[in-house]
Amino acid sequence: MGRLPLAEMDGPFYNEGMSMAPYLSSQLLLALPGIGDPRFERAVIAICVHDENGALGIGIDSEVEGMSLHGLLRQLDIEPGAAPDVPVLAGGPVEPQRGFVLHSQDWAGDGSIQVGDGFALTSTLDVLAAIAEGRGPSQWLVALGYAGWDAGQLDDEMTRHGWFVTPASGEIMFNTDVDHRWSAAYASAGIDPRLLSATPGRA
Repeated sequence: MGRLPLAEMDGPFYNEGMSMAPYLSSQLLLALPGIGDPRFERAVIAICVHDENGALGIGIDSEVEGMSLHGLLRQLDIEPGAAPDVPVLAGGPVEPQRGFVLHSQDWAGDGSIQVGDGFALTSTLDVLAAIAEGRGPSQWLVALGYAGWDAGQLDDEMTRHGWFVTPASGEIMFNTDVDHRWSAAYASAGIDPRLLSATPGRA
């Protein structure tokens, strides 16, 4: 897994030329049992961008130790206000100091990306300010870092690596406890992960 060269893109991290329709955008990438990489054991990654230039996903399966939303907001000089003091997620190994918000599509800012019909991604401070002021999206997750793949890399991994793909759902992303998202995502696809091995698959 490599780093998507986000610094070369326009805006906060996205080039208008990148298509959201093809590939695995708006899907959940689930680690198969025995994936072989401890960083991604029981991983659940929401794929937000995937096209010929590479892919970007946000992990939603683990929390940043010792970091809560109120602490993050204060580091950014934002008064927490109405925001609940929930854990911050470990979004991935790339740029772990960089913040992202996965959220419902009932809110959008200048830097928001609509990911399919299910959710949106924003990496600018306006979404955090809106959440703190009680006027943000109805559902949201805050993460630090992301998982990135260079051009063709995720496509190659899907042919030989220990990943399973299933459509993302708001129920899994926003209404399921972080510790249960992996098993719940498999259950939503009608699969018992205990019966799987680390071979590629797709719902």
